[in-house]
Amino acid sequence: MILSEDHLQNLLDQTIPRIREAANCAVVLEGSIAEGFGNTSSDIDFLLIADSDADLPTMPSLLFLDGRRVEVRTRSVRQLTEQFSAVTSATHGHPGALSEDLLNRCQRLLRSFPLRNPDLVAKVKGLMSFEDFQDTMREWWAHHARQSIRHALALRELGQDEEAAAWTEAGLLQAVKSWAAGRGETYLEPKWLPMQLDRMGDQPLCARYRELASLDASGLGPAEYIAAGARLTAELGVTGAEPDPERITVARAGGVTTWPTGDRVHVVRDKQDVFVLGDGAARAWRSVVFGRPLRSVLAAAEASGAPQAGPLIAQFLRFGLVKAAWKGEGPIVPAMPLAAPSGAVTPPPSTARPIVTVGGAAAGGERAIDLVPMPARRFSAATMTLVWSNVLVENAREDLIGALDREQWSVAELSARRMLRAALRGVLSAYGVNPLPPDSEVVRRLSLLPAGAATDEIRPKARYLETLAIASAAQGGAALTALDDFVALVRHTTGAHGFPSSFDSSDGWRQTLEIGYDWLRLGAHLDADLPIDEASDLLASGGAQPHLATT
Repeated sequence: MILSEDHLQNLLDQTIPRIREAANCAVVLEGSIAEGFGNTSSDIDFLLIADSDADLPTMPSLLFLDGRRVEVRTRSVRQLTEQFSAVTSATHGHPGALSEDLLNRCQRLLRSFPLRNPDLVAKVKGLMSFEDFQDTMREWWAHHARQSIRHALALRELGQDEEAAAWTEAGLLQAVKSWAAGRGETYLEPKWLPMQLDRMGDQPLCARYRELASLDASGLGPAEYIAAGARLTAELGVTGAEPDPERITVARAGGVTTWPTGDRVHVVRDKQDVFVLGDGAARAWRSVVFGRPLRSVLAAAEASGAPQAGPLIAQFLRFGLVKAAWKGEGPIVPAMPLAAPSGAVTPPPSTARPIVTVGGAAAGGERAIDLVPMPARRFSAATMTLVWSNVLVENAREDLIGALDREQWSVAELSARRMLRAALRGVLSAYGVNPLPPDSEVVRRLSLLPAGAATDEIRPKARYLETLAIASAAQGGAALTALDDFVALVRHTTGAHGFPSSFDSSDGWRQTLEIGYDWLRLGAHLDADLPIDEASDLLASGGAQPHLATT
């Protein structure tokens, strides 16, 4: 660990008096520092374990002590028993369906460092063997890798090579995480993958992965990269994603109906979203026959007078109007764990201005009474995501500064990319895109936004920042400056220029909670999706941190 046990005990001694009913709890250090990773910006993550059946809050409390940010979580023995039981039950069924949040909590505890009451710590760790957990994590990552590579192969059939390469990159990361988990490296957060691979020593597959970690790193063209990625995925032990065009079929999406009116075709999704198709798109839509191989559908579209149908069907796929499937195994459902939830993309409404700002909906003038051109629930969800994206920007910036300070160049690159993608989540949310596309696609999905002075400036800068390399202090300093300038531009565009620096002080965190709480109340009233599970605890506490003792 980068901190001594004496230092950790000193921080714990300062923490305990500030937390209600903490005196009799066992305490562990968990997270990146307990794993042997971490840097000067890493949180001190304390988990307090109560020997009780209590239902303790999910949301952590943050303290700022001796120049460090201390995060305090609580769990009762009953809650921990239920967590491990849920993992064990799912392992006998479908490990891929396990919640990443649940796995993360279990992993952090199993790899934690005891600081108080080691007997109770040993008792709860004994609820699951680490070897069994390794197997679960190996299968969980393998499931996601399999789905990502299958999705990449489907996109390649549709002529979307760059997007397919991005999903190949995601699938390879998931495959190497599966391979590493089988060898004891179960930490979920991908930003520490470079250090996990370093810790595993001189392994040929590690070297192969580094060569193919991204399309840019590989030096290959997109088509070659996709093929090489599929081969390496298989070598990493993930089966069921071998290239075979006949296995990729087109499937019906639930809740989607077609409504022609005269010569115009409308497609209705989930009884609330209506897509109107142009003549060319309508011909491509009519050519789709569910259950057939995707390659056959494309050939039929060409023969029926719908040339270049691939990009159109790819758009139907993104918008959730059709599904790709793997013959004999059902729909392909790719996901990127620990990133923005993926799903059907909703394109922005037809407007040239941002619809959503941190302060509220954009209005047309002083006396305007404008109807927001999106459903109320989606408007509320987009505003909450916009707020949360700004919190993630702050968090990623802290990670970047810490990595630069420790000269962890690979970690710095990943943190810089995370900072960029979090900012772009905010841009897409401000224009009404909700649910968001996966993180690997946010730069490319800026193409969904209407032209305008702000978006025309954001797009090229985002493409440039996505390719930044950090291998020295000079490159790191330049990257930080460029990202700070980009975040300032994004915040000006989305009305978030006054967003507090969330993780610098208690006051900044309090202001962040106040902003989030205002939008969460509206979201709860509309039954909108919350950006994170802990948001429900913030609602229950009336906007206050759940653990802090009153003074």
